[in-house]
Amino acid sequence: MAGSGERSSQQPLEKCLEAAVQVALEAGQIIREALRIEKRVQTKSSAADLVTETDQLVENLIITTLSKKFPSHRFIGEESVAAGEKCILTDDPTWIIDPIDGTCNFVHGTPVVAVSIGLSVKKELELGVIYSCVEEKLYTGRKGHGAFCNGQKLQASNQTDLSKALILTELGSIRDPVAVKMLFNNMERLLKVPAHGIRIVGSAALDLCHVAAGDVDAFYQFGLHCWDMAAAAVIVREAGGIMMDTAGGPLDLMSRRVVAAGTPEMACQIAKELQPVAYERDDGTEGTSNSLSK
Repeated sequence: MAGSGERSSQQPLEKCLEAAVQVALEAGQIIREALRIEKRVQTKSSAADLVTETDQLVENLIITTLSKKFPSHRFIGEESVAAGEKCILTDDPTWIIDPIDGTCNFVHGTPVVAVSIGLSVKKELELGVIYSCVEEKLYTGRKGHGAFCNGQKLQASNQTDLSKALILTELGSIRDPVAVKMLFNNMERLLKVPAHGIRIVGSAALDLCHVAAGDVDAFYQFGLHCWDMAAAAVIVREAGGIMMDTAGGPLDLMSRRVVAAGTPEMACQIAKELQPVAYERDDGTEGTSNSLSK
């Protein structure tokens, strides 16, 4: 009977994962078709914080589709929050959505964009789906069940030596001179170790998928949002990697900062080198990421 109960408790999450995969693939088709056409672009918090009609269309598609299947679930979406909705994570099942991760790439026709859909239950991240639309690579992860790309099991890097690491990061959309200087200072500190290299591709969600796949050894960023890393956190962890706070503690999804790596040793070495860059928390509460800027 115990085994039967366990299987029964897992069925809703299986259905959630199936639904997330289905809508991510549908969203990806819309994004691929829109990538090369002229776009109407607006700005949000800064001149580099961009949004298009496709972002809004895709988010609406995802929320509408999932809410029909799971009417009791809550949603945190990048464009919904930008429109004024609160970014509060409760114990209720909550989908955390980035309709187009890599909007700046999308605006410029650069084919590095992804749909990111994560699910939190009782404030624990349970599953993640990230679809690299142009590559048609589908990354999935479910807590306790592994991480995969197009059905192939993922395994993060086993590199422990920072001097042998290839690292990904992103600069985000902030253009405050003080914050920009601090971001580049952190890159300089890592390059002086010296790490093998630092790369920027324009999508935090895909950066984290590369960590999960073992393509790179680590990723760090200040200023990203919960929807950039919710789905990816599950995928990285299920691939044997680690997600942690830049100060060295456990990951705080609302803190807008993260270090991810294939090994704890690598993550801790990177965290030790980083100087903090403060951003307003996603949930608006006071904490260690008090705002330098939005």
